[in-house]
Amino acid sequence: MSWTRPADLRTQLERLWARGEILSSLASGSSLFPRRLSLRGPSSSEMVDQFDEVRAWTAELGALAHYRLERRVIRHRVLGANSLPNEVWVSSLEDAIAILGKAGEVKRFRRLIDITLASAPALLGWLKEKPLRALEFAAEWDRLLAIVTWLSAHPRPGIYLRQIDIPGLDSKFIEAHRAVLAELLDRALPKEACDPAACGINAFAQRYGFRDKPVRVRFRVLDPNLAASFVGQDVALDAGSFARLELNISRVFITENEINFLAFPERRGSLVIFGAGYGFTMLREARWLERCRLSYWGDIDTHGFAILDQLRQDWAHVESFLMDRATLLAHESQWGFEDHPTIRELSRLGPEERLLFDDLRDNRIRPNLRLEQERIAFGWVEEALSQLD
Repeated sequence: MSWTRPADLRTQLERLWARGEILSSLASGSSLFPRRLSLRGPSSSEMVDQFDEVRAWTAELGALAHYRLERRVIRHRVLGANSLPNEVWVSSLEDAIAILGKAGEVKRFRRLIDITLASAPALLGWLKEKPLRALEFAAEWDRLLAIVTWLSAHPRPGIYLRQIDIPGLDSKFIEAHRAVLAELLDRALPKEACDPAACGINAFAQRYGFRDKPVRVRFRVLDPNLAASFVGQDVALDAGSFARLELNISRVFITENEINFLAFPERRGSLVIFGAGYGFTMLREARWLERCRLSYWGDIDTHGFAILDQLRQDWAHVESFLMDRATLLAHESQWGFEDHPTIRELSRLGPEERLLFDDLRDNRIRPNLRLEQERIAFGWVEEALSQLD
């Protein structure tokens, strides 16, 4: 039988809840009720063939609490006149809440609406759009609103998160809730208080005008003839100090593997930088890199080429190093597996790089093929460096 059962009626309300529509109506002041639910009953032939089942179905629906059942009289030539369910309605929000057993959640959400209207009414739209997400933070909502209110009064404060002085709050709470705070602050603050170039939770401080810990560049000078105190040493400078370096450097290598970075051979007029995956913002201030030959050495896999592609967004002249087909094929015994390959298009690869990337992405050589840079024979690395000269 495909007749609508009590569980089917409840499911229709559960869908409204899961989509956030019931709570959203509270925030918007609109009403979803009274609401007619979908009802499928027996056909004329089923009434004859399954009369006892039809009577049981009618009694089952008639016994439901918090639903309003409307009937109609069916006159049948064999069975005579029978009153059957014709429409099922949920008359009020209170009835829907009782059916779903969500009284506690609705009470908490109503409180969120009240305190938001009192201290940050600009966030009412967010409550309307994301009511179920708001419920996830019901226990922290007062503190989240306190941060929003404080930043509204002190836009782009130019201090560290640690220096915010709000009773009952510390920087660890803010750091743990950066994702939801970003959603709220983007709604509550004027546009000029948010840096549009800073996106993602790692750029939270920059986006809202806080001071952030200095970004550091880790590097080694490879030329033993350079008269600098850090030649050959593992050095880390803040990005600003690195940008002001005055060295007779003509070639810069960037590698993603720490051991490769530490073991990189000596080389005249060169230095090597320890990379940071997809992040290269620490290099943007160092405009002296524009006069250097830049070489990026990453893994031979889809993400290695994606990082190279991203690096060229800031430094179009960067070359790839040991990310070629000959290197890949010469180290077949060292091939590995890339867990989550990227399949997006890369627009900044050269012709040979693009061919190899496409072969890796489309699994033309071997599924999810990867050659990690540290698996390349060191003699191969030394030979490739000598050929650069």
